[in-house]
Amino acid sequence: MPAYHYKECGLDNVMVEGIPCQDDDGDEVVTIHNIAGLHHTIAEAIVAHKAGISGKELRFLRTEMGMTQAELAKVVHHDTQSIGRWERGEIPIEPNADAIIRLLAVERLNLSNGTDSVEGLSGRCVPTAAPQQILIDGHDPTHYRALELAA
Repeated sequence: MPAYHYKECGLDNVMVEGIPCQDDDGDEVVTIHNIAGLHHTIAEAIVAHKAGISGKELRFLRTEMGMTQAELAKVVHHDTQSIGRWERGEIPIEPNADAIIRLLAVERLNLSNGTDSVEGLSGRCVPTAAPQQILIDGHDPTHYRALELAA
């Protein structure tokens, strides 16, 4: 069964393996169980990216944290317009702000940060031209997990 391209979360780079597709009157129907768990796993994958997060990923994290652009702007010491420009992909996210956003997501969403040090996390906050693929194992919806992608 091919991986499901999960665009409903607002991201273009999330694929979920093991999501069953049911044929309902000739239509392909996808049912995703435990969306909160899936979004938690997506957030962990974003925080663990080996390069800078994209604007859409920033919007995803901010929304999952329940923050407005103005609230996030205050935390990262930028103006609200900068947050909007980052989210729309008009300008790259400033690396120090990227690191703070990842740490904030770890704290607010109770995530694993994928590293045992702030230096390790900070080293991954380098802007990148293309969003990184997020591949999720969805065979057991009670325990989603991000899969490592081949380099």
